[in-house]
Amino acid sequence: MNFQKIVLPILGVAVVAIAWRAYGWPGVALAAGGIVMWMLLHFTRMMKVLQRAANRPVGWCDSAVMLNAKLRPGVNLLHVVAMTRALGEQLSPKDEQPEVYRWTDGSASHVTCEFAQGKLVKWTLFRPPAPAEGAAAPGP
Repeated sequence: MNFQKIVLPILGVAVVAIAWRAYGWPGVALAAGGIVMWMLLHFTRMMKVLQRAANRPVGWCDSAVMLNAKLRPGVNLLHVVAMTRALGEQLSPKDEQPEVYRWTDGSASHVTCEFAQGKLVKWTLFRPPAPAEGAAAPGP
């Protein structure tokens, strides 16, 4: 169960109630204004991330190796989209948990990420085998 969906609204109501007890209507206006500002900041960040992602191909990243190094368990999907500046290629069926996305770079390396309830659970890096140096040169 996602407690943030329960705790954050209760916390907002508690802040407004405390503001009412301490300062009356001006306190309620200040607390409500602060809550609305906080919500607008998060909405603006989300829109900016999605606007940047709209200008790139789906499932693309600059470097899969660097993305692999930056990933941490518990990071949300929006944060990964912000890091790659692209939406991931969805490999799992729509609206089914866990969600699996893949980001690929120019060298055909890719990172496959698994998200449970929007949080990163595990990820794997795949790098294609490098061609052998001797095999590329023609024989005499």
